[in-house]
Amino acid sequence: MAGLGCCTVLVTGANRGIGLELVRQLAESKHPPSQIFAGCRDPEGPRAKALKELVQKHPKLITIIRLDTSDPASIKESSRVVGSKLANGSLDVLINNAGINGPNTLQETGMKEMMDLYITNVVGPMLIIKDFLPFLQKAATQPRSGARKGPMIINVSSVLASIEKCRETINIAVMYSYRASKAALNMLTRCMAVEFEKDGIMAPVAVVDSASGMLRVISSLTAKDSGTLLDWEGNSIPW
Repeated sequence: MAGLGCCTVLVTGANRGIGLELVRQLAESKHPPSQIFAGCRDPEGPRAKALKELVQKHPKLITIIRLDTSDPASIKESSRVVGSKLANGSLDVLINNAGINGPNTLQETGMKEMMDLYITNVVGPMLIIKDFLPFLQKAATQPRSGARKGPMIINVSSVLASIEKCRETINIAVMYSYRASKAALNMLTRCMAVEFEKDGIMAPVAVVDSASGMLRVISSLTAKDSGTLLDWEGNSIPW
């Protein structure tokens, strides 16, 4: 099982699916991070039951953070809470995993449906990166040793966002709003990869079909992968 070594990690959308599995595999890896922050919308709700059970197994390692990616106030408060718990004020890995899908066909898609997905899948990750950026920049100034790499922003996308592969994937699902929102996230990430290069912060995009595969890819990333769209095996996907 791939680990990230001695570092601090924040995973959004950590209460179920790939997000929950990422937290579990990070915690149970041979070389777990020093701190894992698991963000979810409602830590006290029934959907967080599995995450809370995982925390009971690793109480000193995992901290649940209330983080609603559609709520700017929640995002800002989560950055304050995480910042107060970081040992040296630095965050090494931010995994923007939280996201939603929406209606399928053009006829089913209206302004509200489109905007709901953009707020959660694009605006939310942007605000999270903006509010957590000082911690990532601090991580870039820390000494690196062993498995410790420079800080990384991992935005989770989808092969459905690939414009070049649209004709191949359209039969999987049309999903206008989801495809468009993830394509926008890809551009957001590409811009950040260029802007933050001077700070030593990498910003690749990951397509997740396997939590363990994604962790292997993250653990092997180098500066040349920043701003690229990669699948869970580390293969490049065309924009």
